[in-house]
Amino acid sequence: MNSPDTRVFLLDDHEVVRRGLCEMLERDGDIEVVGEAALVAEALRRIPAARPDVVVVDARLPDGSGIDVCREVKQADDSIAVLVLTSYEDDEILFAAIEAGAAGFLLKQVRGNDLVDAVRKVAAGASLLDPRVTGAVLERLRHGAPKSPELEALTERERNVLELIGQGLSNREIAERMHLAEKTVKNYVTHILAKLDLKRRTQAAVLASRLFA
Repeated sequence: MNSPDTRVFLLDDHEVVRRGLCEMLERDGDIEVVGEAALVAEALRRIPAARPDVVVVDARLPDGSGIDVCREVKQADDSIAVLVLTSYEDDEILFAAIEAGAAGFLLKQVRGNDLVDAVRKVAAGASLLDPRVTGAVLERLRHGAPKSPELEALTERERNVLELIGQGLSNREIAERMHLAEKTVKNYVTHILAKLDLKRRTQAAVLASRLFA
């Protein structure tokens, strides 16, 4: 069995859900659940000490919102990836999650294998959204920004990187695809976000999905 190389923290107010998630995530040995909580306040106390790579949060909780947890976690340590789970196809939650810096947004109806794969992807630096809710984001972006100015602001190499971000690739995967150093790709991503006036990689991924559709 492989030694665990991805550390995950679970936030959900239903114990049976947390137990099920834990069992699925730890099945193959490469993921370890290092902490869990049922409430927002409890999670914010425990996450720093747990030092997770990924935090999986329920969007709606008895004492607050998983989106607020996402925002605070990202402000404290931007290297932690946050994956938002919800039972509802709520566009506003999706938009709020993206703005808060979530790396992914999935409906709880997702298959177990797909959820585990999603955790691995966001831990590697990729961004992802559930296809059933991506359409609303693209529609909002379509009405909110013209098509060409974004690309005109970028160099050809930056446009290539942006397109690969839109395909959900991590910095390491982009580096391999473009035969570049991973640090160089990270610098490109930083420049792209600055030029496009975006705060999060997930926002760039959604924008790329429209621009390169």
